[in-house]
Amino acid sequence: MHRDLPRPARSYKYYDLITAAFVTVLLCSDIIGVTKVCSIAGYSFGAGVLFFPISYLFGDILTEVYGYARSRRVIWAGFGGLIFASFMSWGVRVLPPAPDWPHQAAYDVIFGQTPRIVLGSLMAFWAGEFANSFVLAKLKVRTEGRFLWVRTIGSTIVGEGVDTLIFYPIAFYGYWMPGLMARVMLANYLIKVGWETLATPLTYKIVNLLKRAEREDYYDRETDFNPFTIRT
Repeated sequence: MHRDLPRPARSYKYYDLITAAFVTVLLCSDIIGVTKVCSIAGYSFGAGVLFFPISYLFGDILTEVYGYARSRRVIWAGFGGLIFASFMSWGVRVLPPAPDWPHQAAYDVIFGQTPRIVLGSLMAFWAGEFANSFVLAKLKVRTEGRFLWVRTIGSTIVGEGVDTLIFYPIAFYGYWMPGLMARVMLANYLIKVGWETLATPLTYKIVNLLKRAEREDYYDRETDFNPFTIRT
């Protein structure tokens, strides 16, 4: 059984900023884009898919530069943020509207996510992000730090696959026609993986800049990959 090696206490210039950006993208894509299905050139997809992959880009950067353990803390921060956002959406929606405020029905449509959508979103995010971080960390050790593109794309293929397979059946099975759900799942998955592939040059630049600025390039050789802890 592997144990986390003691890591020297130190501060980073950009770790907190990337954490904030990760949580912001996650909350915005989950709240704003999750319930709308778009169609462009005959392809149906969830609107949030255009923005949600950015959170995986940040997840890749965090694991690549700072290691799995520090990425794990950020994933839990995002998970907590999703729980609070879901609770707040529900709480604000059920408050009685003022007599002269005519927009309650519209508010219900936008923020009235069913418990299934909330549950699916939480489970898919948690499992997908940890799968993504785990695969990237393992591939980094296996490749001895070479072929960053293999790690970023490979981890996305696994992480986004886990996310997609969990979220849509939990959230929409029985509400959407099976054909629509299958098309949306496939289209969303391909868009997410394609997005990550196109973003590879940007990922290279950000990772290289951060490694130089932070003087950090962590390898998870003896890391405890238990997701149920926030130790670094």
